Amino acid sequence: MIPFPYLLYLGAPKDELSVKTSRGVAVWRPELCLGEYRSPGSAITLGLPQLSFAEAAAAGARTMIVGVANAGGTLSEAMVADVLAALEAGLNVASGLHQRLGANPAIAAAAAARNLQLFDVREPPAHLDVGNGRARAGNRLLTVGTDCSVGKMYSTLALERELRARGIAADFRATGQTGIFIAQGGVPIDAVVADFISGAAEWISPARTDGGWDLIEGQGSLFHPSFAGVSLGLLHGAQPNALLLCHESGRQHMRGLAGRALPGLKQCLDANLQAARLTSPDVVAVGVALNTSALPRAEAEAACRAVEDELGLPCQDPVAMGVDRIADRLIETFAETAD
Repeated sequence: MIPFPYLLYLGAPKDELSVKTSRGVAVWRPELCLGEYRSPGSAITLGLPQLSFAEAAAAGARTMIVGVANAGGTLSEAMVADVLAALEAGLNVASGLHQRLGANPAIAAAAAARNLQLFDVREPPAHLDVGNGRARAGNRLLTVGTDCSVGKMYSTLALERELRARGIAADFRATGQTGIFIAQGGVPIDAVVADFISGAAEWISPARTDGGWDLIEGQGSLFHPSFAGVSLGLLHGAQPNALLLCHESGRQHMRGLAGRALPGLKQCLDANLQAARLTSPDVVAVGVALNTSALPRAEAEAACRAVEDELGLPCQDPVAMGVDRIADRLIETFAETAD
């Protein structure tokens, strides 16, 4: 358990996506967040109080979360200097970057000298097994996407909240750095050795017999050349009963790959269903989560209706519209299966 309250570190962000980890924690665990630290001159903010490291420590913050996402997941010289300053102020430090805090000699020495903790949440569990594909009890839903960063985590968390509000047991299973900070547990699936990805998905969603749902956070996209491998491993290990397709309306190209078009929604959904059938032959799609944050409300609603007409599935923006109709479809579909 990472000690809280938190100071959320933004650094010097170039765009909104670069602070998605801090933003996710602020949105889903606001009660744990005291404030934010951003470099002078940065215009991007979470709307939290701007605190220096010393001010955060004086206000009661216990851990600074390095909540940034950059190419390669690296610690820049400026970020290292800020981490050292946070440790000097008496804050523990947590990070989800690929480059580990503990691997930096200066950071490791500073933490040890002050008896402070470093949390590298992208360190996978030590003894994962390879996947076996054997059928296991329980209900599992996996979010899949047309691209990276289209809302898979938000959609999974929104569905967890909706099902729990209806009295249905549901548990968010985190597979990325932001989700792990939110859930205080999980497996960083993109840091797992490739042979063990499906086994990690099996480990995070073991058999359950209470009639509830494991809601597994998806990663990447089968259609993204950089990250399709982790997406496929999740599909096989999750053994999902249901898939929820996620997409950002109006996105022009794959993230980080200018000129590479996104797949069509039906093309993407069919490919994910086909891949999932290797270990879950009866998998079905139950809805589409559409990120419409760039659209006016009327256009967003029209976009959802167009998707529903195309795929015959309920389509909602989980943030702007909720996921009640998607939850309805999930419950109805599996009530019929149980009968």
